[in-house]
Amino acid sequence: MKIEKTKFPGLLILKPAIYKDDRGYFFESYNFNTLKKEQLEFNFVQDNQAQSSYGVIRGLHYQLAPYAQTKLIRVLEGNILDVVVDIRKGSPTFSKWFSIELTHDNQLQLLIPKGFAHGYSVLSKSATILYKCDEFYTKESERGINYNDNFLNIEWKIPKIDLVVSAKDKVLPVFKMAEMNFLFNQ
Repeated sequence: MKIEKTKFPGLLILKPAIYKDDRGYFFESYNFNTLKKEQLEFNFVQDNQAQSSYGVIRGLHYQLAPYAQTKLIRVLEGNILDVVVDIRKGSPTFSKWFSIELTHDNQLQLLIPKGFAHGYSVLSKSATILYKCDEFYTKESERGINYNDNFLNIEWKIPKIDLVVSAKDKVLPVFKMAEMNFLFNQ
């Protein structure tokens, strides 16, 4: 597995070695020791899986510290545009967003450290997403940022007419009004 850094400190792309033959393919999607060699030790305690149809946008979600979650995102079926926003005060990329297409074909994974809001849009007919979390979900600490915030100006790659967004996500606060308690520690 190759680990690629992004311009966002701590945000990493994991590229598995995929072995293909006439039967299909095989790859190692997670290996504690591989990450440990890179000083990336996480105790993943919860796996979440979601299935969504084309045009769905989920996010931007996060949990406040001390219940913040590191997430390892991958796509089992379909294609998504995975989007994160750095909400760590003092970070060189604070208030900036990053996106990457994660697909069942490229098998890329995104390792999102604590202090990022996370969301995605579904670009294929449907998509199934699996992600590991190093903290349990805690409803009281759940927060979010509006997907359509003009300050962030995120390009979700979905025409407005095709957007499918939950009522809950439509009323999330904009970035400048969102509650955040993350500090950047390099």
